[in-house]
Amino acid sequence: MEAVHQQAGRLFYEKQRFSLRRIGPALATPPGIMLGVLIWQVVLGHPWGKQPMSNGNVIGWTIFLWAIFFRLVTVRLVTEARDGELVISLRGFWRSRRIRLSEIQSAELISFDPVRDYGGYGIRSGRFGKAYIAAGTRGVRLKLANGAIVVLGSQRSEELARFLVLLARAGPASRQ
Repeated sequence: MEAVHQQAGRLFYEKQRFSLRRIGPALATPPGIMLGVLIWQVVLGHPWGKQPMSNGNVIGWTIFLWAIFFRLVTVRLVTEARDGELVISLRGFWRSRRIRLSEIQSAELISFDPVRDYGGYGIRSGRFGKAYIAAGTRGVRLKLANGAIVVLGSQRSEELARFLVLLARAGPASRQ
């Protein structure tokens, strides 16, 4: 988790890293295997298999898989309230969701099990609504004007809930 001081117009900001304890080894397996093939075939000169790839292909695939691995491990979940909206984004990917603060009817502090309730981390849909979870088991459940439920996982869930509850109580006039 990384918190940044408030800037002009920014009411809340939180950047969270995804926990790599479970998924990190799985993500590193394909590039690790290709690195082994590269060492075996290109460096040591032993062809891999009955119809081995060319050395250029082995090198290319190894670089490609490591680039994908490093891209995935640098993705961050960023929650930001500014300019009359709540922006939830996966930095490093293109995904971003914008919720007008005037659309938030209620905000509630919750505890959850990411795997049991939502099937894991990231952007998930489950029986409890759409969830944005990077790490941990605490967050804020938002009920929107259209009836949708959004769950935001947060390492600063108390602060986020307090902020959003104040907005929900203040009414639409104070949110602009």
